[in-house]
Amino acid sequence: MQTNCRLLLCITFSLSSLLVNSHYFPSNPSFTSQSDWKHARATYYAAADIDVVGGACGYGDLEKNGYGKATAGLSTVLYEKGQICGACFEIRCVEDLRWCIPGTSTIVTATNFCAPNYGFEADGGGQCNPPNSHFVLPIESFEKIAIWKASNMPVQYRRIRCRKEGGVRFTIGGAGIFVSVLISNVAGAGDVAAVKIKGSRTGWFPMGRNWGQNWHINADLKKQALSFEITSSDGATLTAYNVAPKDWEFGQSFEGKQFDS
Repeated sequence: MQTNCRLLLCITFSLSSLLVNSHYFPSNPSFTSQSDWKHARATYYAAADIDVVGGACGYGDLEKNGYGKATAGLSTVLYEKGQICGACFEIRCVEDLRWCIPGTSTIVTATNFCAPNYGFEADGGGQCNPPNSHFVLPIESFEKIAIWKASNMPVQYRRIRCRKEGGVRFTIGGAGIFVSVLISNVAGAGDVAAVKIKGSRTGWFPMGRNWGQNWHINADLKKQALSFEITSSDGATLTAYNVAPKDWEFGQSFEGKQFDS
C-alpha cells in the first residue's frame, strides 16, 4: 500500500485515533476545561438570619452543614429538579465596565431554588423564569464580583469541583420504617446522583430521592449499623461502612469518608 502522508499529519491522525479508540475524554468537561464559561445573569439578596437556614435542597442550617453563606439559588433551567444541589460554581461579572470588579470571581454552592414568577415575562421581571439561566447570590458573594448598585448583572459561570473540610455528612430523619437521609458536605462533583443503604444484617438497598439531597427508603433498619454507597454526577462512587452505629437514633448526624477533591 502506498503512503505519502507527511510525518506530522500521520502522528496527528494516529494520536486522534488512539484517543477515540481508548475513549480518552473527561467524564465531565466542565470540571477540567478552563474556558467552558457559560452566560447567565445574577441578582443578590441581603441575608437575614432566616435566609441562611433551609432552602429547597434541604440542607437545613447551612453553617452547620458546611456551606456557610457562599451559596446560590438557581433558576429552573439550572436547578434540574434538585439534582444539582451541592454542585459548585465559579461566577464572574462580565460586559459591564461600570459595575464589574475586574479580575475577580466568586465560588458558590447550589443550595436553593429561585422559583419562576409567571406574572412577569422572562425578560421583564421574571428573571428566574425559563429559559433564563439565573443565580441569586447573597450580597457577600455578589459584592466580590460587582458593585451592589448594579442589581441584575450579566455574568459567566462554570462548574468546578467542590472542596470541603471533613467528611460527607449523613443526617438521619424519619420515623418507624421510613428512613430519610440528608447527604451534605460532599466534595468532588458535589451533587449526589444515587444512594444505597445497608444495615449490618441486610444487603444493599437503593434509596429514592425525596427532595433536594434528602433520600429515603421504607425498611426496618433500627438497631443495625448503617453503611452508605453514594454516587456523584460524574460517576465517582464512595462507600462508607458502618457510618452510624447500631444504636443510632432519628435526628442524629454522622460523618463518613470524603470524595477526593
